[in-house]
Amino acid sequence: MDHEQFLAMVAQIAHTDRDTAERASQIVLTVLGQHLTRGEAADVLRRLPEELQAYAWSPGSPERFLPEEFLRRVAEREGTDPLTAERHARAVFTALRQAIGPNEYADIRAQLGRHYAALLDAATSVPCVEAVVDAVAAEGGGDHDAARTLIEAVLETLAERIAGGDSDDLAARLPVALHPPLHRGRDADGLSRRMGPDEFVRRVAGRAGLSLDEAARRIPAVFAVLRSIVGDEFFDLSVQLPDQYRPLLGAPRTG
Repeated sequence: MDHEQFLAMVAQIAHTDRDTAERASQIVLTVLGQHLTRGEAADVLRRLPEELQAYAWSPGSPERFLPEEFLRRVAEREGTDPLTAERHARAVFTALRQAIGPNEYADIRAQLGRHYAALLDAATSVPCVEAVVDAVAAEGGGDHDAARTLIEAVLETLAERIAGGDSDDLAARLPVALHPPLHRGRDADGLSRRMGPDEFVRRVAGRAGLSLDEAARRIPAVFAVLRSIVGDEFFDLSVQLPDQYRPLLGAPRTG
C-alpha cells in the first residue's frame, strides 16, 4: 500500500478529506509510536509507506496508557475532541492493518493489550458513542444528556457487579468514550459483586440523579441497547446475574 492509498482508505472510513486524513494518520502513528517498543516500531516502519515512517518512531522508552489516554493525546494534537479522535484512530488502524499485514498487526495488538480491542479490531462494528446514546434515549425516553448519564451510571454499577475480565470484554465492544465508567466500577470493592437488583437500582439512581422508580423504569433501555450491540457477550454478562435481575435486563430487541 502506498502513501496515497493509505490516506484514501483513512479518508473514506473516517468520512473526511485527504488533508485531514493525512494529519490524522501522522498523529495517530505518533501516539502509537509512544506505546510501542523500539523493536516493534522498527517492524512497523519497514511496512509503512515511506512518507509515514518517521511518525511511528519515538526516541524515548515505551509508555503504557489506556485507550482513553491514547485518544486524549490524539485529540490534543489534532485540536479536536475525543469522539473525532476515536473516529480517526479507528480509520488509521484499519489502514495500518492493511498496510503491514495480519501477523505484524497481531503483534501490535498484543503490545497494546485487550483494552484496545475497540480501536484495533472493530473499526466497522463498534458504534460511535452518539449512536449508543441516541438509541438509549429512543428506547427509554429522556434527552441526550440524561441518556448519556444513565448509560454511564449503569455501566459503572454493572462493572461493580460482574467479574473484572467480563467488564474488560464488554469494554472491547463499546466505544472508548464509555470505557471510563467500566474501569471505575471494575476497580471497586469486590464485595459489590454480591449486590442484588434493588441495590443495583439504588446505585444507578444515585449516580444518574433519578428517583428509584424512574431508574428502575429506564435501566432496561440501557440493557436492551447493550444486548443489540454486544450480542453473545451479553449472555456471558447476564448469566452472572440471578433471576431477580430479569426485570432490569430488558427484552431482546427485534427488527
